[in-house]
Amino acid sequence: MLTQTTTRVLGPGDLDATLAVLDRDPVTNAFVAARVQAAGLDPWRLGGEMWGWYADGRLESLAYAGANLVPVEAGPEAVRAFAERARRAGRRCSSIVGPAETTALLWSLLEPSWGPAREVRPCQPLMVASAVPPDIAPDPYVRRVRKDEMDIVMPACVAMFTEEVGVSPLAGDGGLLYQARVAELVSAGRSFARIEDGRVVFKAEIGAATDRACQIQGVWVAPEFRGRRLSETGMAAVLRYALADVAPLASLYVNDFNTAARAAYRRVGFRETGAFMSVLF
Repeated sequence: MLTQTTTRVLGPGDLDATLAVLDRDPVTNAFVAARVQAAGLDPWRLGGEMWGWYADGRLESLAYAGANLVPVEAGPEAVRAFAERARRAGRRCSSIVGPAETTALLWSLLEPSWGPAREVRPCQPLMVASAVPPDIAPDPYVRRVRKDEMDIVMPACVAMFTEEVGVSPLAGDGGLLYQARVAELVSAGRSFARIEDGRVVFKAEIGAATDRACQIQGVWVAPEFRGRRLSETGMAAVLRYALADVAPLASLYVNDFNTAARAAYRRVGFRETGAFMSVLF
């Protein structure tokens, strides 16, 4: 029997089917699921297109094509279809991010026309936690960042981004989009920090969030305070907030070469459940 497959841009009428695909793995798909739940599938509100891959009339796989290109629940045939569409459209994203095996195949197909990348991070362990271990005391000084503290937290956010990504978020538009994103998280009560004498000592945010899973990001300790286990107690505090107020599962992904961070996250209750891959342009 011949299998009929097709790929197309999804619209508002495809919302229920899209959410059903995303719900297959709430942790891995948290980033895209959170965007869809907040904005729907209208490209203008979503900040990009959602591509759908169909087999025998059933929506099986997705790819979010915005500032990031993110494959979702995509097997090899769907990845090849998404790669062909991406090649035809040309690169508009600043990164490709997704499950490691899927993203590796997607990048192998796109690299001849989209390459070279600025950096490829082939293995970024995905870590998940559902409880704070009883032997870790959350830092009592880590709290939600207030709206009137944007000027205090922004330098720490810029420093973290620059360290992690390798370029400043202030490049291009002067940081307007990045500042808006930081302000959005502060306003939503999902930005956390320990602030001493008007400066950030530790910070982290809950980025993507659905009612089933959330994703912690932007973990940073001021350089002069590193080595004091503040990342452990600080993360324990953020994890406690996340599990109590946002979702029953919290996740993050980390570079495989960052052994100190991986060890700290394990001590706070995170366990490795898979791996992501990032291609940065």
